[in-house]
Amino acid sequence: MNTPAPSFSWRIRVYWEDTDAGGVVYHASYLRFLERARTEWLRMQGLEQTRVRAEQGVVFVVYAMDLRFRRPAMLDDEIDATLRVVARKAAALEFAQTLVRVADAVTLVEATVRVACVSATGFRPVPIPRNLLTEPTIQP
Repeated sequence: MNTPAPSFSWRIRVYWEDTDAGGVVYHASYLRFLERARTEWLRMQGLEQTRVRAEQGVVFVVYAMDLRFRRPAMLDDEIDATLRVVARKAAALEFAQTLVRVADAVTLVEATVRVACVSATGFRPVPIPRNLLTEPTIQP
C-alpha cells in the first residue's frame, strides 16, 4: 500500500535531556517531538499560537492520541518528525504523524493525533475560524 508523502517535516536532534540513563529516548520525549512538528507546521502556515490566541481568542489542544512505538531512538540521533492532515471537522483536525530516524529511514513512532479548537478563555470547543487553516492548506 502506498502511503502519501507527508505534507510537512521537521528535523529534530536527540539530546541528553530527551533520554533515560541508558541513552534511549524516554517515552514522554516522543510527545514533545510530535508537538514541535505540529507547532512548526502552524508557524509555516503563518500562525503563531500566541498571536492566534490574542487575535482570534482560540487555542488548539490535543484531545486524543494513539501512539505506536516501533523502534527506540538514541542519543544524538537525527529524527524527521512528519505530519499530514488526514481529517478536518468544524472544530477539530486529525493528524497522521511519524518519527523517522534520518540515518536509516526507520520509522520509530507512528501517531494519530486529534486536536480541537477551543475558546482561549473557557476551553470549550468552537469552530476553527474561517480565516485560519484554509481548505487548500490542509487538504489531506
